[in-house]
Amino acid sequence: MTEVYIALGSNLGDRAANLEAAIAALPPAVRITRRSPIYETDPQYVTDQPAFLNMAVGGDCFLEPEDLLVLLKRIEAGLGRAPGRRYGPRLIDLDIIFFGRRIVASEALSIPHPRIAERGFVLKPLSDIAPDLRHPVSGETVLNLLKKIDEEGAVRRYTNEPEC
Repeated sequence: MTEVYIALGSNLGDRAANLEAAIAALPPAVRITRRSPIYETDPQYVTDQPAFLNMAVGGDCFLEPEDLLVLLKRIEAGLGRAPGRRYGPRLIDLDIIFFGRRIVASEALSIPHPRIAERGFVLKPLSDIAPDLRHPVSGETVLNLLKKIDEEGAVRRYTNEPEC
C-alpha cells in the first residue's frame, strides 16, 4: 500500500458532480483519506475555455503506478471524457501527482507530475491536505512550491461546494 495524491479537474458539464463521480470511482484501488476543498480556476495554456473546478485527494493505493494510470484513464472514459486538444476543455481530468516517494519516468507516465511547480490549481488544493509533503526530486514542500508562483486571483475557493 502506497500513499498517493491525485489532482482532479473539470470544466464541462456539471463540474462538481464530475469531480464527485471520479472520487466515488477510485475505491477500492485507492482508499481516500484526505480531500481538499474545491477551487475554481482560470484555464492555463489554452485560455479560450470555461473555468475549471479543481481539487486534490490523497489516499492509500493498492496498485502499482502504471496500473493506477490505467484505472484513472478508465474512470475518465467511463465518465465521458473524449479525446481532445491538449490542455483543452474536458469533463474530467485525473493526474497522479505523487506516488509515495517514487520517481517514475516512462513514455506513458511521469511521477512526480512534471509541471506541478507551475500549477497553482494543483498546488493550492494539495497544500490544503499535505502542505509539508516533500517533492521527491527537489525536496521542497508543497507549500513552498505554492509560495514561489504568483497565482493570486487565478485560484479561488469554490463556494457552491456541497456540504459534507
